[in-house]
Amino acid sequence: MSISWINRRTILAATLACVATWGHAHAQLDQPVPTFTAPTADGSGLNLASLKGKTVVLEWTNHECPYVRKHYSSGNIPAVQKEAIAKGFVWLQVISSAPGKQGYVDGATAIKVNAERGSVPTGTILDPKGDIARLYGAQTTPHIYIINPQGILVYKGGIDSIASNKPADIAKADNYVRAAIGELVAGKVVSQSNTKPYGCSIKYADS
Repeated sequence: MSISWINRRTILAATLACVATWGHAHAQLDQPVPTFTAPTADGSGLNLASLKGKTVVLEWTNHECPYVRKHYSSGNIPAVQKEAIAKGFVWLQVISSAPGKQGYVDGATAIKVNAERGSVPTGTILDPKGDIARLYGAQTTPHIYIINPQGILVYKGGIDSIASNKPADIAKADNYVRAAIGELVAGKVVSQSNTKPYGCSIKYADS
């Protein structure tokens, strides 16, 4: 998969999250999403607008959150990541924990944590000031957003239907994200496009 990454110099010259031209300054279903420029764990950077033409998944994550651990220790989120990427989706983790807060990591640690838990995102965005989380209205970890190739938000919400931190509940839950991916691949409208996210709150500097 080919992704247009912007270079480190551009990242250092830019703000952490910069609203660009796709659409509104907040994420609303069936509307163009706000774009941003941000650093990534591998030391390069990402311009979301450069991914127009691809289906993009944004996954807010915090490896210390018990709800996130549930979905990673069980292999649930890594499995959905692999399925989505195999279908040509771009899967981007977003880490919005502030320094000193639960889940904060630097780039090298984020890569190490992903390797340890079998995570295979296309990229990992570092958002320690919480700018991107606020821009999108992200509430929890996990919280999932899916953007279609035209830059329109077509899903936002939880990974599944059972709001618990117990791995045993995964098999009993409806996996909203897997269902949305299947419908998009089939050329259908996402039938459950707005679901309730659950998990740990985003760990902003002032929270």
